[in-house]
Amino acid sequence: MPDAVPSGTVTLVGGGPGDPDLMTVGALKALAAADVVLYDRLAPREQLEEWAPRALLIDVGKTPGHHAVPQEEINRLVVEHAITGRAVVRLKGGDPFVFGRGGEELAACREHGIPTRVVPGVTSAIAVPASVGLPVTHREVSRAFTVISGHVPLTADELDALVKLGGTIVVLMGIGTLPQLGAGLLRHGMPGTMPFAIIERGFHADQRTTVATLGELVRVLGEVQPRSPAVVVIGEVVRQASVDLHSLLAEAGA
Repeated sequence: MPDAVPSGTVTLVGGGPGDPDLMTVGALKALAAADVVLYDRLAPREQLEEWAPRALLIDVGKTPGHHAVPQEEINRLVVEHAITGRAVVRLKGGDPFVFGRGGEELAACREHGIPTRVVPGVTSAIAVPASVGLPVTHREVSRAFTVISGHVPLTADELDALVKLGGTIVVLMGIGTLPQLGAGLLRHGMPGTMPFAIIERGFHADQRTTVATLGELVRVLGEVQPRSPAVVVIGEVVRQASVDLHSLLAEAGA
């Protein structure tokens, strides 16, 4: 890292689930004042040149299983540009602090004495289910929801706790481990009639929703072959969604 007195700033910005209409006013203001923008794959970027007209735009996006720019290098770039006196925006999809590694980048900036602020974003864990009329909580149905990362399969204790809690489970980045998750939940007592929804490419023109029950999970995954990015919702709240989802559940025999 350059040995210099920091004179720039860093703003960690949540860009929401992908729909430009869900960008916050604070996010747009930060981009308009930015000298440098480092943006992720899932961040809204179609209008980035318009939102940040004088900024250097740097793509540091990651795809599942492939980190083109390692996190340590992203931290270094953020700090390096800020130390040279620039207003740096780190633009992320969703919210910076919901599986966005915003905490790690904030710590790196603090270590070098760089003034940093956070602009929260609309998290896909809630917004993407809402896009198909699916609430993560519902009176007399679910009074809690748990957001989990699907990168690593859950332990037996974690699976048991989720089943006993009885709330809604929202899975991000979990398509690859969904078969293990479903089998684990069934093994720890969740009924096979429990509905789930897979919502791919939320807020994009090719968004697709698949609904079935845990007992049908393996068959459905083989037929549909869902791909990331996707949000998975498991719980009785799936039955509260739109009429189309009800018909899909009926076809699945739930």
